[in-house]
Amino acid sequence: MDRAVIAVEKALEMHGAPIYVRKEIVHNKHVVSSLQQRGAIFVNEVDEVPEGARLVFSAHGVSPAVVQASIDRGLQTIDATCPLVTKVHREVQRFAAEDYDILLIGHEGHEEVEGTAGEAPDNVQLVDGQKGIDSVTIRDPNKVVWLSQTTLSVDETYETVEKLKLKIPTLINPPSDDICYATQNRQVAIKKVAVEAELVIVVGSANSSNTVRLVEVALENGAKAAYRVDYATEIKDEWFADVYSVGVTSGASVPEVLVDEVLEDLAKRGYGDVQIVQTAEEDVQFSLPKELRKDLKAAGQDTSNKIKR
Repeated sequence: MDRAVIAVEKALEMHGAPIYVRKEIVHNKHVVSSLQQRGAIFVNEVDEVPEGARLVFSAHGVSPAVVQASIDRGLQTIDATCPLVTKVHREVQRFAAEDYDILLIGHEGHEEVEGTAGEAPDNVQLVDGQKGIDSVTIRDPNKVVWLSQTTLSVDETYETVEKLKLKIPTLINPPSDDICYATQNRQVAIKKVAVEAELVIVVGSANSSNTVRLVEVALENGAKAAYRVDYATEIKDEWFADVYSVGVTSGASVPEVLVDEVLEDLAKRGYGDVQIVQTAEEDVQFSLPKELRKDLKAAGQDTSNKIKR
């Protein structure tokens, strides 16, 4: 997610305000507010952007219809779609070209799902919970594949897949795992933490799928209580009655400074002995969007830096 945020920051540095962003660049209240203060303007639809202005597509991706609407409006676009989301889009294109039925596991209304499904609306069926499983219809049992939203719960996704396979035994797995490595790593880690912690605090925003799921994973794996906060100031005194150990984690798009503030608050409450639980090394890096690299190169600036998702 860092990549998308840095893309907006770089655009503001190079081109000045305003820079328009379709939807929230990432699902984090602090990040969005900080960028607004610097001159980013967040919009829901392309037609809210003045003709010829510069527009950034969020990390969650957009459909071809949105891309075309931007072209028709003469907008200068910067595609900050997460490369992992782009990979899923390419998989949809590939399977749709071969006329597969594509079962997309995800949350209805989520921007990523809308963008992914928009790649081939005639081939994609959204599967959101048991109701989605029950409503699935296929044309050819030998040509049906499942894909997923990248920020889902790993366990929940594979539980859905198993139910789908009971209904459609010939269901094909995607060529590679679609769920974001940062989402997976946090879920694996919080399972270990929850066993030892009476209380788990998850830093992140309410509209972040992976943040909300971390609260659920903590409760499912032994934590007696788990709460989500955007900021340390939202932590409540009454949470700490009979609590000897506290687990802390964050959503994939949360700045480290917000986690540090929570740790500082906990230290003041007597929970200053910190043990880091790390289940994987996150060293995956991506280049800036090609539009920004082109602008940076034209300005004689370095374009070789790699950044996190």
